[in-house]
Amino acid sequence: MADTKLIMPQLGESIFEGTLTKWLKQPGDAVKRDEPVFEISTDKIDTEIPSPVAGILQKILVQEGQTVEINTVVGIIGDSPGAESGASPGPAVATHKPAAPGAPKAPAVTHGDAEEEPAEEIVESAGVHVSPLVRRLAKEHKIDLALLAGMGTGINGRITKSDVLNYIEKKGTTAAPAAGSAAVAPVGTGVERVPMTAMRKSIAEHMMTSLRTSAHVATFFEVDCSSIMQAREKLKPEAEKAGVKLTVTPFFALAVVRALKKFPIVNASVDGGAILYKKAINLGIAVSIEGGLIVPIVKNAGDMDLQGLAAAINDFGERARTRKLTPDDVQDGTFTITNPGQYGAVIGIPIINQPQVAILCMGGIKKRAVVVDDAVVARPMIMLSLSFDHRIIDGALADQFMADIQKQLETWQG
Repeated sequence: MADTKLIMPQLGESIFEGTLTKWLKQPGDAVKRDEPVFEISTDKIDTEIPSPVAGILQKILVQEGQTVEINTVVGIIGDSPGAESGASPGPAVATHKPAAPGAPKAPAVTHGDAEEEPAEEIVESAGVHVSPLVRRLAKEHKIDLALLAGMGTGINGRITKSDVLNYIEKKGTTAAPAAGSAAVAPVGTGVERVPMTAMRKSIAEHMMTSLRTSAHVATFFEVDCSSIMQAREKLKPEAEKAGVKLTVTPFFALAVVRALKKFPIVNASVDGGAILYKKAINLGIAVSIEGGLIVPIVKNAGDMDLQGLAAAINDFGERARTRKLTPDDVQDGTFTITNPGQYGAVIGIPIINQPQVAILCMGGIKKRAVVVDDAVVARPMIMLSLSFDHRIIDGALADQFMADIQKQLETWQG
């Protein structure tokens, strides 16, 4: 068979590089289709990467501990061991090579405007694994990594960048970085200049790209949640017997899915002068994790019922927080729901997740005084907002889409 390239995947729209932390196979080893071949780590996910084909691992092009850009070829699988198995990558492979012991430090490698030092091999320190990025961050803030021993949330207990940033935040670390570092630079009385992390730069770039791409408009609807709250209490025992925790989110997800079927342009994307209508409804549910936000994708949500959506949302939420999502779990979304209301927000106006054309925001459910049949009563109310791309979605259609969701939720029929 023809050689198959193993590549560093993109684990989310705002991720542009990853660290190869461990090879699970060595040159000459047989590999089954979908069998994990190597482990990678990013700011959001630590995961195993499966082989797309069955064969034999011929070459390892990126060594453990190296940080490379997405789509970099990290290894080769063929039908027989290659003569150059284990060879280091040629100049076309964009990697950060570890320096040989005693060798002088190589110059920094740049990717756009984000400068990074060459990676060193991952080593074990105080019983945990330490990545190159974490080691540098700890050095800049004069943090003894031994203090974080046993608290690593990465693969095999490895301390991640999020662990270090969380430690800095909790301890209020303000120590100046090592000499020569530009991580913290005073710019005036009571002010210090701290460059963005690579993760924050990626998010910033993605958000600004979306604002430059889509004509953002928002519409707001208030919804009486009495009907779905009653339905939830009725259905909870049955769901719990099936091992499913039933929250209100699946009700909104199902209402969105049904509305997307009626208004398919809200599930579309823009490709130059054309509109791409997506047959599948792949619903993204934003999950807040330590150090950032990730959007797992419920694939083919249009084929699911309430309990199926609840099970999928619970599963993705748990795996997102424990960093066990796979690359496929965060790709190919067609519409997104975000829920800042769980933190007390009344409502928000989110930025569209490219290349999608709309995103629904859920505020918090609170009892408010409303007028029903000329009487003032207390009802559990929620504010919903829809940010949509006015290039292809008109205001009237967006309001019809939201009105459909509102009607479903207020007259819930299951």
